[in-house]
Amino acid sequence: MQDLNLIVIFARVVEAGSFSEAARRMDMSRSAVSKAVAKLEKSMDAQLLNRSTRHLSLTEAGMALTEHCFRIVDEAEEAERAVNSLQVKPRGLLKVSASVAFGTLHIAPALADFLAKFPEIKLDLSITDRPVDLIEDGYDVIVRVTGEPDPNLVARKLAPVHRKLCATPQYFQQHGLPLTPSDLIRHNCLDYTLSGEQGNWRFTGPDGDISVPVSGTLRINDDDALSQAVLAGLGIALLPTFTIGKYLQQKQLQAVLSEYLPVERYVYASYLQSRHLPAKVRLFIDFLAARIGTIPYWDQSA
Repeated sequence: MQDLNLIVIFARVVEAGSFSEAARRMDMSRSAVSKAVAKLEKSMDAQLLNRSTRHLSLTEAGMALTEHCFRIVDEAEEAERAVNSLQVKPRGLLKVSASVAFGTLHIAPALADFLAKFPEIKLDLSITDRPVDLIEDGYDVIVRVTGEPDPNLVARKLAPVHRKLCATPQYFQQHGLPLTPSDLIRHNCLDYTLSGEQGNWRFTGPDGDISVPVSGTLRINDDDALSQAVLAGLGIALLPTFTIGKYLQQKQLQAVLSEYLPVERYVYASYLQSRHLPAKVRLFIDFLAARIGTIPYWDQSA
């Protein structure tokens, strides 16, 4: 196959009827256009144009090639228009992967508004906590809670993940308020098994980092399910505010020791590096960022 640029240049020369006019239309030098046609002729081992000082005419080989060249150029331009329309106008299939708790609580409820705003987009949402590969699994965007986003991806920070040590007011009335992290040794501490802190909860206080050994009667691998156990009065747990913010706002849960809990993780929307980010990807991430807000809605008055 010949270089597509050479075929395009040849087609433009035939269309314009001269090297000079073709060069002007393509914003190239006449010399560059002439060299491109000569290179095409050499690669095809055939003379395509008869040249004179005033006129160009097609050889038999040139006439045979011209029809195909115009068809190739038309197809290339149509392909370019199709791609550009996807870059400018949001449409087509958008594949998103989101972590279970955040995806269920904050992305799934937002999809109706997003799709109403961009009706030519079809969205495929996969809610999972397993690692995914954007290329192999075919995703456009992944939304994850992490302290270290994948360095091979472009990661946009959507929100900080504040954690609260919380229980019901009734639980604290019965068992007492912990005033320091070490007081947790006397409490029924419910563990989130995916945190990497099972049996030892980490805090940061005036004297630096503190690790407190804790124990309890329940371990769960899902933030939202764990929050339901806390709401039932079973015990005390470390939970992200994107899971329990509304319960704190409604006074169903009470937070303690907040001064010992720094921000360590964020919600990120990540995508592949590209010079031409599809409009559907950019608009989806912009939509999530606007919906969450500068101060996440779940943290307001929490």
